[in-house]
Amino acid sequence: MVKNILVVDDSQAIRQSLGFVLKQVGYEVVLASDGLEATKLLEMADWDLVISDLNMPQMDGIGLTRHIRQSPRHKFTPILILTTESQLDMMQAGKAAGATGWIVKPFVADKLLEVVKKLSG
Repeated sequence: MVKNILVVDDSQAIRQSLGFVLKQVGYEVVLASDGLEATKLLEMADWDLVISDLNMPQMDGIGLTRHIRQSPRHKFTPILILTTESQLDMMQAGKAAGATGWIVKPFVADKLLEVVKKLSG
């Protein structure tokens, strides 16, 4: 069964890079440019995983994570935060909001895929 992944990042280069890596191994990927766009897409499908940047305009990754956790449909959807931030307090804020995991940019494709496979079942 094909797994659906929602990728949310305000950087077009990062979105395309993530999309390419994930599609190469058979994932179905939908791209969103910020948290607000992602909230609209969330209601259109069931997602096996959400990968979100932390720092984005309009709605950041922690705000998006909180929004996802409030939705009965997506309450248990795994959320992976992707960011350049490696400070412990930001990681703790992400976990407190309901993030499942954390990957620091620039990501290594093999490590990303390993985590995605583990989280998406």
